[in-house]
Amino acid sequence: MRVKFILPSLIEAGSPLWRPIKYSLFPPLGLATLAAYLDPDDEAEIVDQHVQPLDLNDAPDLVVIQVYITNAYRAYAIADHYRAKGCFVILGGLHVTALPDEAIVHADVIFTGPAEESFPRFLADFRKRVHARHYVSSERTLQGIPPVRRDLIDRNRYLVPNSIVVSRGCPHHCDFCYKDAFFEGGISSYTQQVDDALGEINRLPGRHLYFLDDHLLGHKSFARDLFRGMRGMGRIFQGAATVDSILDGSLIETAADAGLRSIFVGFESLDPQNLKQSNKRQNLERNYEAAIQRLHDLGIMINASFVFGLDYDSPSVFRQTVDWAVKMGVTTSTFHIATPYPGTGFYRRMQQAGRMMTSDWDLFDTRHVTFEPIGMSPEQLKTGYDQAYRDFYTWESILQASRFHGTAKHQLKHFFYTAGWKKFEPLWNMVIQLKKLNLMTPLLEAILSKVTQQAEPQTLAAMTAPNPETP
Repeated sequence: MRVKFILPSLIEAGSPLWRPIKYSLFPPLGLATLAAYLDPDDEAEIVDQHVQPLDLNDAPDLVVIQVYITNAYRAYAIADHYRAKGCFVILGGLHVTALPDEAIVHADVIFTGPAEESFPRFLADFRKRVHARHYVSSERTLQGIPPVRRDLIDRNRYLVPNSIVVSRGCPHHCDFCYKDAFFEGGISSYTQQVDDALGEINRLPGRHLYFLDDHLLGHKSFARDLFRGMRGMGRIFQGAATVDSILDGSLIETAADAGLRSIFVGFESLDPQNLKQSNKRQNLERNYEAAIQRLHDLGIMINASFVFGLDYDSPSVFRQTVDWAVKMGVTTSTFHIATPYPGTGFYRRMQQAGRMMTSDWDLFDTRHVTFEPIGMSPEQLKTGYDQAYRDFYTWESILQASRFHGTAKHQLKHFFYTAGWKKFEPLWNMVIQLKKLNLMTPLLEAILSKVTQQAEPQTLAAMTAPNPETP
């Protein structure tokens, strides 16, 4: 059986929002995980449209397409194309889970929720020609899953090929979180066996790792055992965590001892009313400054996430947030316009209040205003968001934030990571485009390889904000 796994691009190449660095960071591990369930004699390929052209002239037996909200229209068009040729098409992912009735029109079979249990069940049904139209995960576990098919991933196409996922979901339930809707209806947070996770890490070459888990510290006992197992491996890694997990106990010190050097933290808002309305309980009554100081003391760089446009925000929120982040010495900041994703509590509230402005999924990228804010106009929200990025990454702000890092070494690292990539992002975009078109000279290829091997994960993450849709 010939199986083609496809990740359509989130943004069309040539769009003003197309950012090669952002979309060349991580390989599609979700698809590579599903490919591991195929039989040894099955032929499989993974095509990531972000980093390679998609050939539509073939006719595989099975086409598997991963759908996010901003690639939905492209995913549907690809699905329709292959179905018209007589190929069997299945769709799954965040957007399919949120809007199954929309997706099923374009597929022979759809999957909602995580597919570690449902996909092998489908394959068995498909081979017997007794498949259902809709598969829902009936069991949430990562115990005993086969090794990710990294042999189907061209590592050279990605800036962070050593990305890894050792857990699924998050124990928290934020009102605006797309992932929370994806894991709804079952256990919302679960992990691999520690030995399996360590085995996957050992199979990855090089030194640097990027954990894509929604909350790497979310399961304390698992995380502690994982970090203890990693101690002595000589790894350098980045992950994501919450404010409360950074302040609670000594787990963050254990992570630092294992090699954690940078961390993505969802501060989201400085206003407790926004946090309460968004069910961001893990941030309520937490001392942001103490969490930041603890990370600084451990030499861990911070990529801070903020959301603009929540109900208690006014036009002053942009300047206030930027000034605070600079004052705190945050290494990089990623800003988002609040976006009501289908399937979330935020979306339901906006719909019920008649505040949704559009259902054009291409605009649901946290860079566009898709609902009517209360404390400002849509134009003020968009303008303030754009200005926040410009203000945080001015030379003055970068130099000012660097002073909050005690040693000269840490000040230099802060300056390099904050300035070196944001200021030279256009140059890196050009290099990646040349790489995609196979126009790289041996010299440029050697330089790119050397830099990405030496760079810590935070360096590459700082180039642009992580997309909340990223698996």
